[in-house]
Amino acid sequence: MNSQKVAVVTGASQGLGAAIVDAYRKAGHAVVATSRSIAPSDDAGILTVQGDIADPATAERVIAAALERFGRVDTLVNNAGIFVAKPFVEYTLDDYAAVVGVNLNGFFRITQLAIGQMLAQGGGHVVNITTSLVDNADARVPSVMASLTKGGLQSATKSLAIEYATRGIRVNAVSPGTIKTPMHPEDTHEALAGLHPVDRLGEPSDVADAVIYLENAPFVTGEILHVDGGMSAGH
Repeated sequence: MNSQKVAVVTGASQGLGAAIVDAYRKAGHAVVATSRSIAPSDDAGILTVQGDIADPATAERVIAAALERFGRVDTLVNNAGIFVAKPFVEYTLDDYAAVVGVNLNGFFRITQLAIGQMLAQGGGHVVNITTSLVDNADARVPSVMASLTKGGLQSATKSLAIEYATRGIRVNAVSPGTIKTPMHPEDTHEALAGLHPVDRLGEPSDVADAVIYLENAPFVTGEILHVDGGMSAGH
């Protein structure tokens, strides 16, 4: 088995995902990066796999590709997520299916496969990217679908951490505030900044740094690490 550690990152083509891929490469990991539209990488240490994470077949292909190319899976970062902010009664069934598809179904199968491989190897690490809105609903940002799906992920983080605590597998989450990514048009930045006590948006590197902290923290599991400019502390 190859001794270089291998991280799998979903939603890896831009924004937070791209920053997390870079951070793991800088930390010396090989990376398997997946998203719907991801382009091939000229870095031999990065394998890209195109696919919709809402489709379980994508999860099968990603983990199989990781094992074929690099022989192992040490970390899975469930970063893929979609956010649709609407008043509750205005969500369509298509909105519901899309958000559940990526945020929950997209987590479920790839995490099963990754943990199965980690058990075979004797250990590993799962990091789920959630959102600070889960803990701190805000009247200015109607976000029931985020709370329903990413909130489920946050609870699952603790549950998995305890289930696998004696088997060398840690499970943590990073709970960001609003981060400056292509998901948020430039003209919304000022309003979004005002949602945070520090009155500014976060950078993708803030979240990537938090993921790498958790990666290097062997005594930390079941943690929900808030990287949210003070949102979770109050307003």
